[in-house]
Amino acid sequence: MMSRMSSCMPDRFVLPHPRDRVQRGKRAIRHMRAALAAAMLLCPLAFAGPAAAQPKVNLEQTFADSLQAMPKEELAVTGGFYVPAYSSVAMSQGKLRVDFSVTLSVHNASETQALVVRRIAYFDTAGKQVESYLKAPVAVKPLATISIVIPTDDVRGGTGANFIVDWAATGEIAEPVVEALMVGGVANAHYAFISQGRPTRTVGKK
Repeated sequence: MMSRMSSCMPDRFVLPHPRDRVQRGKRAIRHMRAALAAAMLLCPLAFAGPAAAQPKVNLEQTFADSLQAMPKEELAVTGGFYVPAYSSVAMSQGKLRVDFSVTLSVHNASETQALVVRRIAYFDTAGKQVESYLKAPVAVKPLATISIVIPTDDVRGGTGANFIVDWAATGEIAEPVVEALMVGGVANAHYAFISQGRPTRTVGKK
């Protein structure tokens, strides 16, 4: 029996040096970390938790210096803006999703007249309203601005998010400027771009 067992053993059986085992262990850990980083980069949806609702911003308090008392005169002029926003953007042929923070800014371009903002509503890709940011209309001072910020981790809007901004004034006024600024990045690349609001005018009528 002993001779048979001996014949199955190699001529030389050398145990690996402890230092070699440590080096192999370190290499394995590095490979695991690299694989995990690549998986997180290429498959962000698998690691992203559910988007939680963000605390609502109190525009009256946050932008108190930009606001004034509501005008007592009749609001004879009205208008609205549709603002495309991109809470998330697909890259690398749809294999990678990059999330962005979104800052919506409503600028009163008039030097003399107050701009009344009646509604600021945020919609997702499917057209479902995600948030409404005004409890009541507010009057923006001449050349003043109010803003809404949606943080990067709030991805409820998706790739086709948008805002609707309704405004009014007591008389002739410079058309307000409404735009969304997106800021975000992946790895060492950073991106920022602006989406201009488009007036919601009715077309097709003769």
